[in-house]
Amino acid sequence: MAEINVVPYIDVMLVLLIIFMVTAPLLTQGIKVDLPDAAAEPLDPELTRNNDPLILSVDGAGLLYLNVGDNEDRPREPREILALASAVLRQKPQTAVLVKADQSVPYGRVVTAMVLLQRAGAEKLGFLTDPVELQDLESL
Repeated sequence: MAEINVVPYIDVMLVLLIIFMVTAPLLTQGIKVDLPDAAAEPLDPELTRNNDPLILSVDGAGLLYLNVGDNEDRPREPREILALASAVLRQKPQTAVLVKADQSVPYGRVVTAMVLLQRAGAEKLGFLTDPVELQDLESL
């Protein structure tokens, strides 16, 4: 009588389930940014079809983050952002370049981020915002 003992497989599956349940919340990455509301047009899907956009984030404290490299959630120095963004834009010049800034950040800090991206070779910059309906915009 040939039978397969499935009890060890069930044990392995339960261990894997527990591991994934513990690690899944840790995998959520990103910078906490309170985006401003705007009734802007969505980004053209053709721009991001072949590669991910280059996103420079400015958090509420004015720290700069770039979604390139191994530590995307670590604040970066302007020189480091300039070097990384230049490398990406030299390799893939058609990469969409976006600025994601917290609405409480002073305008000057956002302009500094934009200048860094322009010096890196970005010709067009976009801003990430939270979508809002036009009728809701009138109440702002």
